[in-house]
Amino acid sequence: MSVPRLRLGLLLWLAGMLGAVVMTVTMLPQLFRTLPLPAPLWVVSLAGLAQSSVLIALAVWAGVALAGKVGLHAPAFEALAARRPLAPGLGPQLLPGLIAGVLGGMLLFAVNRSAPTALTQLQEHFTPPLLARLLYGGFTEEILLRWGFMTVLIWLAWRLLQHRTGALRTVYMWLGIVISAVAFGAGHLPAASMLVGKLTAEVVTFVVVANSVFGVLFGYLFWRYGLEAAMVAHGFAHLVNYIAALL
Repeated sequence: MSVPRLRLGLLLWLAGMLGAVVMTVTMLPQLFRTLPLPAPLWVVSLAGLAQSSVLIALAVWAGVALAGKVGLHAPAFEALAARRPLAPGLGPQLLPGLIAGVLGGMLLFAVNRSAPTALTQLQEHFTPPLLARLLYGGFTEEILLRWGFMTVLIWLAWRLLQHRTGALRTVYMWLGIVISAVAFGAGHLPAASMLVGKLTAEVVTFVVVANSVFGVLFGYLFWRYGLEAAMVAHGFAHLVNYIAALL
């Protein structure tokens, strides 16, 4: 069934920007309490949001243009865009997303407890609010890394290696999942460097490997169930980790 691309893209962009706005509003003031401001806070905030809006728009456009060609979908967003009932698109994704979120949250809690000392000390003084983690992780990062980057990688494999013939081979799907997961892990290094200072081999390995494991999980859910399953799992993992840390 046809899905209005412009409406689908707008819905995904708004979801991604919601997470970006909340993260910017809640984290920048906390960040610049300990770091020098290169410009007034409102200027830094607007610049960051402008950059985020462009990156999210590019990821959304790539996914809208290419995801369907390689069998990837966002069933709930597509249903909303086509003004169809939401339940048939979202329902089958909820249980796998919730199960993965619970398991992922328990793993995240265990991983955080074994983090290098530099990161453990940082977490005591600099922790994103739960709402920011839920929205930025669940919406923004999944749109950027899975809907955008992972889709492009898989489409390129199908286009260049498989020459657009037949259904996408499973090996190319896994190639896209793993590469995007490693990129997801490496994408956390600039923030870690800014906050920790010098990046040691221990910190780099921990940040990249730990986040890559979660990236593989979310990529698999996107492939097998839909983008929203990855979003639910990502957000719920942060929620479970937050609750576990309070106990």
